[in-house]
Parts: sequence; structure tokens; C-alpha cells
Amino acid sequence: MSEEKEMSFLDHLEELRWHVMKALVVIVVFTIAAFFFAQWIFHNIVFAPARPDFITFQWLCSVSENLCVEVIPMKLQSRTMTGQFAMQLTSSFVIGLIVGFPYLCYELWKFVRPGLRKKEQKKSRGAVAIVSLLFFIGIMFGYFVVAPMTIYFLSTYQISDMISNEFDITSYVSTVVSLVFGSGALFQLPVIIYFLTRIGIVTPMFLRRYRRHSIVIILILAAIVTPPDPFSQTIIAIPLYLLFELSIFISARTYKNMLRQEMEEELKSTTR
Repeated sequence: MSEEKEMSFLDHLEELRWHVMKALVVIVVFTIAAFFFAQWIFHNIVFAPARPDFITFQWLCSVSENLCVEVIPMKLQSRTMTGQFAMQLTSSFVIGLIVGFPYLCYELWKFVRPGLRKKEQKKSRGAVAIVSLLFFIGIMFGYFVVAPMTIYFLSTYQISDMISNEFDITSYVSTVVSLVFGSGALFQLPVIIYFLTRIGIVTPMFLRRYRRHSIVIILILAAIVTPPDPFSQTIIAIPLYLLFELSIFISARTYKNMLRQEMEEELKSTTR
């Protein structure tokens, strides 16, 4: 068995750079592909949540006639020379990043994996799949739930009848991207809690103690991004609360395993 050579800090940086470069190549390939299908992507994906026939609004209408959305009163404009071209580039890169995210995670995992013990490597099998799955669930939640609700709320919000909502294309795209990506990042909460528990910053007791506070924060967030009706707020709030409960469960299991490992190490040291 050949011994693993010791790597300096600069060697680690060089190794990380190559892993990141490989992931970027894949992301760029998907970005170029998305750029050539820009018209289809904008009509069927980017602008879809701003239309009354979007699947989310249709579903809400099937639940109750009071939730039907007949019109979304807004108009999109491009007020800069490079506005449309810049948004085509931005949207293409975002789609390339979303599609290439699992491979990015895989390359980062390949960089981290050699530094783990064999036990840790076995326990962390499937980490890339779990992180990617949570990310895509978050993206879907952001796109099909948060984005259309927010677009509807902001497009119908008025402080005066004299003001018409005519949004710049850059404002619309950046809002949709931030909502969708924000949801994808938010759904990484269980993974973040796992690592914070592992390094001792967070405990399940701490999370349980502030459960009520989290419920209030979740309800406030849901009220901000949804129309003023309890049903829409519930659609947003329930998944976020379940995500928090899942984080508590993961933290509790991780904390229990850590205590058991410590006890086993103490027993081994006393029997020597």
C-alpha cells in the first residue's frame, strides 16, 4: 500500500482549483446550450410564473374559485441597450449552474473525501445525492410556489391608482433568480445543521428551545411573499416548518452518534 503524500496548503489550493475548473467546464457547456434555446426558455420557463395560466395558479383555481388569478397586471420593459442581451446571458448561466450543480457537488466532494477517515467516508456515502436532491426540491419549491406568489403580490400591490406597474426586465429576472436560488439554498438547511452539530456549534436542545421563534419567523416570511389569504400562506409555511423539523431530527441523530462515539473512545482508553 503506497503512503499518501503530505500536501502543502498551496498544493491543496491547486487541487481545489482543478476540481472547480472541471465543474466550471460542465456548467459552461450547459450555459452555451441554454443560450441557444433562450427564446423557448424565456417564454416557457422565465416568464411562465408571470402568466395567469401558470400551473400553480391553475391548481389554486381548482381548489377554490376565490383563489383564481385572472390577470397579472404588469408590463416588462428593457430600459438599457444591453438589457435583453445581459438577461439572456444571466438566465443561461443560471440554468447552466442549476443543471450542473450535482457535478459541482461531486467535484467538491472528491476534493474533501481524501481528508476524511474511512468511517466518515462510509457514513457520508450518498452525500452528493442528498445535497443535490435537497437543492432541486428547493429550486422546484422556489419556482412553483415562492416565485409565482411573489410575482402576483408585487404586480398587484399599489399605493395609488395613478401608478402602473411597468418593471424592467433586469428587475424581473433578478427577482425570480434570487427567489429560486434562495429557496434552493434554504433547503440546504438540514445539511448545514448536520455540519454545525458535528463541530459543536448547534445542538438539538438549542433548536428545540427556539422552535416557537422559528414558527413566528416562518409565518412572517410566508405572509410577506404571499397574497393576503391564509391558504397561500399555509402553502409556503408548511414546507419551511417541515424543513426545520427535519433539521432538528438530523441534529438529534448526529448529536446522539457523537455522544456514543465519545463514550466508546473513553471505554477504549480506560481498558488499555
